Order: sequence, then structure tokens, then C-alpha cells
Amino acid sequence: MQAQTGLALAIVAILLVKHMVFDFVLQTPYQLANKHQYGHPGGLLHAGLHAIGTLAAIAVARPSPAIAAVVLAAEFAVHYNVDWAKEQLLRRAGWPRTDGRYWAVFGADQLIHNLGYLVMTAVLVS
Repeated sequence: MQAQTGLALAIVAILLVKHMVFDFVLQTPYQLANKHQYGHPGGLLHAGLHAIGTLAAIAVARPSPAIAAVVLAAEFAVHYNVDWAKEQLLRRAGWPRTDGRYWAVFGADQLIHNLGYLVMTAVLVS
């Protein structure tokens, strides 16, 4: 395996584990209950913790400080806005968790986050 391929796979793995930890293990009821209110500290905290978790991938990639800052800012902004938009759609639609449309939206939210991690990886290894 080429070194750059190994680096890219390591970064993706770090970002996916980070996502699991901050979205499913450590996310608090306070964060969950308030992500639908734009600018609420609960949603900002959630996105901020994701950005902090991304520091592990940055430590492995060792990009320039400018690239690191752009990746962290993008992770925060994209994660925050994707989660907010998901919450807006689900609350306005009123779909319960037993409705397949709820899970389609939830899955799309996760897909967007994961595609973002691929973009972040491409930036960090280039």
C-alpha cells in the first residue's frame, strides 16, 4: 500500500470513529433537544465537539496551519448546518421514528456527514 493511500485510510477511519463517538456515544440530551434552534448553545456545542474530534485526523495528516483551520471551520459549519436542517425537516414533517421517511432523512444526514469526511480527507492528503 502506498503511503498516501495508508494515510487517507487512516484519516477516514479516524473521522468515522470520531463521528460515532460524538454523534452516538457522547451526544447529550441537551444537544439533541436543541439542535433545531439555530444558534442555540446545544447545537453549537455538538458541532464544536465534532471539530475538536477532527483534531485527531489533523494530527495524523499534519497539514499547514491554514489548511487545518479551513478543515476545522468547514467541519464545524457543515456539521452544524446539516444537523440543523435535518432537525427542521423532521420537526416540520412530524414523522415519527416508526415512519420510513424519518429514517430516510436520518440516513441522508449521516451520508452527508460521511461524504464530508471524504472531502476533508482529500484536502488533508493533497
